[in-house]
Amino acid sequence: MEDLIGGLKRLWCNRWLVLVAAIWVQSCAGIGYVFGSLSPIIKTSLNYNQKQINTLGVAKDIGDSVGLLAGTLGEVLPTWGLLLVGALQNLVGYGWLGLIVLHKAPTLPFWMICGLLCIGTNGETYFNTVSLVSCVKTFPRSRGPIVGILKGFAGLSGAIFAQIYAAIYAPDQAAFIFMVAVGPSMVSIGMMFILRPVGGQKERGNPNISDSYTDFNFNFIYGLCMLLAAYMLGVMLVRDLFDVKKTISIIFLIGMLILLVLPVVLPLLSIYSSSSYTSPRYISAAQEPLLEGQKSCSINGGDIEKKSISTKVDEMLLSEVEDEKPKEVDLLPEEERIKRLALINSRLVLAAAQGAVRVKRRRKGPHRGEDFTLMQALIKADFWLMFFALLCGAGSGLTVIDNLGQMSQSLGYHNSHIFVSMISIWNFLGRVGGGFLSEIVARDHAYPRPVTMAVAQLIMAIGHFLFAMAWPGSMYTGSLLVGLGYGAHWSIIPATASELFGVKNFGVLYNFITMANPAGSLVFSGFIAGTLYDLEAEKQHKIHLPDMTSISGGAFIGDTDPLKCVGAECFFLTYMIMAGVCIVAVMFSLILVYRTRNVYRNIYGRKDDRQSMTVGVEETSGSDISSTNR
Repeated sequence: MEDLIGGLKRLWCNRWLVLVAAIWVQSCAGIGYVFGSLSPIIKTSLNYNQKQINTLGVAKDIGDSVGLLAGTLGEVLPTWGLLLVGALQNLVGYGWLGLIVLHKAPTLPFWMICGLLCIGTNGETYFNTVSLVSCVKTFPRSRGPIVGILKGFAGLSGAIFAQIYAAIYAPDQAAFIFMVAVGPSMVSIGMMFILRPVGGQKERGNPNISDSYTDFNFNFIYGLCMLLAAYMLGVMLVRDLFDVKKTISIIFLIGMLILLVLPVVLPLLSIYSSSSYTSPRYISAAQEPLLEGQKSCSINGGDIEKKSISTKVDEMLLSEVEDEKPKEVDLLPEEERIKRLALINSRLVLAAAQGAVRVKRRRKGPHRGEDFTLMQALIKADFWLMFFALLCGAGSGLTVIDNLGQMSQSLGYHNSHIFVSMISIWNFLGRVGGGFLSEIVARDHAYPRPVTMAVAQLIMAIGHFLFAMAWPGSMYTGSLLVGLGYGAHWSIIPATASELFGVKNFGVLYNFITMANPAGSLVFSGFIAGTLYDLEAEKQHKIHLPDMTSISGGAFIGDTDPLKCVGAECFFLTYMIMAGVCIVAVMFSLILVYRTRNVYRNIYGRKDDRQSMTVGVEETSGSDISSTNR
C-alpha cells in the first residue's frame, strides 16, 4: 500500500504527466480551425448571407488571436483558474450559439452572434496560455520540442474534431456545435489540477537523470506524432476516395483515440524508475534564472511548496562595465559571470573614487535572457524584430490558408478540400519539426534559434513562387512548403520569446506577439489578395462578357452571382508579393540572429567550453581595469 501511495505521489509530481495533460488540452484547443465546418449550418439556420458569414469569421479570428487578457490574468490567477475561465467562455459562447441554431433559444441580433463566436473562440487562448507556460517552465531546457509538440496538436485539433463528428454525429451538423462547446470544456476541466508548472526535476546534466532518458521520451512522442499525422492523412484520403460506412468511421475514431492516449505510458513507466524524480538540490546555477518562481514538488509528505531559485545581477552596476568587460564573460556560467561583472564593477568604483575615470549609473532594467515585463519588452528592438518576422512570415502563410479554396478553383481543381486537409497535416508536421530542428540548433550548437525561422521563411518564399507560377503539380508542392514553413513559426517564436524575455511573464508576452498573425492576415489576405483577385476577375469579365454588370468591391454578374477569376493570373501578383514579403521576413530573422548570438552561447554553450575560459577571463578583466586606471 505504501508503495502504491508513493508511486501516486511521484506520478503527481512527474513532469511527463504535465506534458501529457497539455497534449490532451491542446488537442481540443484549435477551436478556430473548425469554423469552416460550422459556417454552413449557421448560414442555413439563421438565414445569413456570405458577407455576414465572412464577418463571423473575422469575429472568430479576433477571439482566436487576441489573448492579452488570458496572458494578463495568468499573472494573478493559478493555472486551474485560467483553465476554468477558458472552459466557461467556450461553453457559454458555442453552447448558446448551438441553442440559437437549433431554435431552442431566441435569435439574437447579428452583432451579438459575432460576440458569442468571439467569446467562445477566445476560450482557446486560455488553454494555449496554460499549456505553453506550464510546459515551458517545467521543461526550460527543451523549449523547442515542447512548443513544437503542443502547437502541433493544436493545429491538428480540427481534424480530430472532424473524425469524432464523422463517427458519432454525422450528418447532424447542429450537433457539431455542441461537440465543440462541450468537448474542450470537459477536457480542460478534467486536466485542471494536473496541468501546472512542476519544478525540482532537472532535465539535462543531472547525474541522476541521463540525457538518453529524456531523449528517449521525446523521440517516443515525435514518433507518435509522425504516426498520428500519417494515420490522419490516410483516413482523409480513404474518406475522399471511398464511401465510408458508419462502422468503419467508428473504427477510425477508436484508432485515433488510442494514438492520443498512448503518451500516458511515459509518466506511468517513469514512476517505477529512480530517474523519474530528483531533489531540487541538483538544479545547477546555470538553470536558476530559467526557473524563477516555479513550483517544486516535494515527495516527502507529498506537499507542493514554492521555491524561488534565482540569481540576479546587481542593478547598480555601472554602465562602463559593459564597455570594460571582455567578450568572453557572456559565455561563462551564470554564477561565474556575475562574479566577474561584480569584480569589474568594484574596480571601476575604486578608480572613480581616485578620479581616474568618470562613471555614470547604468540604466535599470533586465538584459536579454532575463525576465521582462510587457512594457520593458515593448521598447526592445528584438521584440519588434520577432513581431514583424511573424507578421510577414505567418501572415503570408495565413493568406494561402484563407484563399486555398479559390486558388484551387481558379486552376481547375474541383475538390479543393483535399488541399485544405493536406495543408493542415503539413502545418502539424511543420510545428513539430520546427521545434525539433530549432532545438538541435540552439541546444547542440548554441546558435540562435531564429536562424531556423529564417530557413522556414525561405522555404515559404519558394512555395509562394510555385503558387504564382501555377505549374502542373505546383498546388501540391506549394501546399507542402507553405504548410511546413507556416507551422514552424508557431514552435520557434514562443521558444525564442521565452529565451530572450524570460518565462515569468511569458503568457502576456506570447499573446501580444501572436497578434501579428491576424494583423498580417488582415493586410495580406484582406487587402492585397482580395483586392487583386476582384480586379483580375473584373478585368476578365469586361473582356469576355462586356454586357455583365460589375460592382466595385465584390464584382457581381448581374445582381446575384459573384464574379469568378479563372487562370494562373488570378493569384500571380498576390503570391509574387507574398514571396517578397517572406524575403523581408528572412531579413528580420537574420538581424535577430546577429543580435542574440551571445545570449544563446550563454544559455546553451557547452559547460566545458565555458569553464575553460574562466581563467583567461579572470586575467584579462584585471588587465583591462589596470589600463583604464592608467
